[in-house]
Amino acid sequence: MLFKITGVLVVAWLALTVLGAVIEGLFWLAVVGGVLFLATAAYGAIKSGKSPKQINR
Repeated sequence: MLFKITGVLVVAWLALTVLGAVIEGLFWLAVVGGVLFLATAAYGAIKSGKSPKQINR
């Protein structure tokens, strides 16, 4: 009975460890993606000049 409880606790601990690593990795990927998005938006704003583009009708 003690081995069964210990086994369940070890499996739960391993699952939480893997889940934590995956969530942490996804968090840092989201941070890097956000920084790259802002850098691309800033580059596009600087490159296009100060006057906004107008739509010809």
